[in-house]
Amino acid sequence: MPSPRDVDRLDDIDDGRHETADERADRNWLEVLQELRVMQTGTQILTGFLLALAFQPAFADLTDGQRTLYLCLIVLSALSSIVALSPVSLHRVLFRRRAKARVVSFGHVALIMSLVTIAVLLIGVVAFVFDVVLDGAASWAVVAALSVVLIVLWVVAPIVIRIRHSEEEDS
Repeated sequence: MPSPRDVDRLDDIDDGRHETADERADRNWLEVLQELRVMQTGTQILTGFLLALAFQPAFADLTDGQRTLYLCLIVLSALSSIVALSPVSLHRVLFRRRAKARVVSFGHVALIMSLVTIAVLLIGVVAFVFDVVLDGAASWAVVAALSVVLIVLWVVAPIVIRIRHSEEEDS
């Protein structure tokens, strides 16, 4: 006769693991935290770079449009950090409330939102630099090129891999 622990174990059809819902939530939370760490480090470095620009002598030479773009990038940088840290805040509020699955679900959505804000931020920062160093036309060209690369690597490739993976599982 199976023990209560065996009855509580769930078969995870997606990855073939045999773990309880709590074990799965713990593992998924650790994965969310690791992804947050990677994103947060890059965002913090980029934010530091942006903040330092305002104190450079050449900052006074920016056009009104460049200053507006710069300020939008600063806000976007702060927003990306706020969104990326929101799962940690939720975890603190729900600590020891047996709500790990909800925290993980929220973390998943926050990570996707963070990826979107970081994508716009990265492209925006490069566009800003190209606009300052070269001109507006170069800025738009780099925005178009980076947008294509980003869409291919962050959207198209994962979808193609997911579809192929699903087809392999079905056969």
